[in-house]
Amino acid sequence: MLLAIDVGNTNIVFALCRGEAIEHRWRISTDGQRTADEYAVWLHQLMALEGVTMASVDAAIISTVVPQTLFNLQRLCRKYFEVEPLVVAVGGINMGLAIALPNPAEVGADRLVNAVAAHALWPGDLIIIDFGTATTFDVVSADGAYQGGAIAPGINLSMDALYQAAAKLPRIAVEPPPEGLGAIGKGTVHAMQSGLFWGYVGLIEGLVARLSAELPAPPTVVATGGLATLFQRHTPAIAHVDGDLTIRGLIRLHQLNAKNP
Repeated sequence: MLLAIDVGNTNIVFALCRGEAIEHRWRISTDGQRTADEYAVWLHQLMALEGVTMASVDAAIISTVVPQTLFNLQRLCRKYFEVEPLVVAVGGINMGLAIALPNPAEVGADRLVNAVAAHALWPGDLIIIDFGTATTFDVVSADGAYQGGAIAPGINLSMDALYQAAAKLPRIAVEPPPEGLGAIGKGTVHAMQSGLFWGYVGLIEGLVARLSAELPAPPTVVATGGLATLFQRHTPAIAHVDGDLTIRGLIRLHQLNAKNP
């Protein structure tokens, strides 16, 4: 089995994969100080609950946007799973994509992994939206070249900034105003819901339109991340949602590099 590890700014996802199938996945908050031993105790308990042993893991791959986590995750793989992990790094492995940028090393590993997965799953030009701590928009051309994209603050970051900076504004959930209420807020909470949610829908639609205008043909828009399904329900800009896109990209990268390290 493949142990796929996706380290984001907020959470780390550990997934056990057999072939193309994602059989188990677990999530833990990202902490650059967490040791390999702590990861091992946590994972051992969760794997045991599913009837899976550590010995069943025979390969591992790590994608991280938090560099300080890498050492202990590599140590986890070597010490407890007895495998040498593949680390997603531009120039270090076969990415399966051309990277049409002046400085490819600047691109976050998570963005490239999503691009790899989306290009393998959908034909034509693509825009990939990842709703995470930041919301990223990435463009992949039909011939498999990563073209770049845009990075915006995640909606939770925007909400937290508003709450912390304005003394009289409450913390609210990320959701549209209640059904039957329009965009014109009739109270503070309603006004905040309208501004945050519909404002963010406007950001999505505006950036998708601007990115699409720079492509030779209308792209397919794919979204991933925790809020992808919520936003897809409220905008036609998003055609597909795949909550496991990043893990699928890690599986694909492992396949590309397993016999050609």
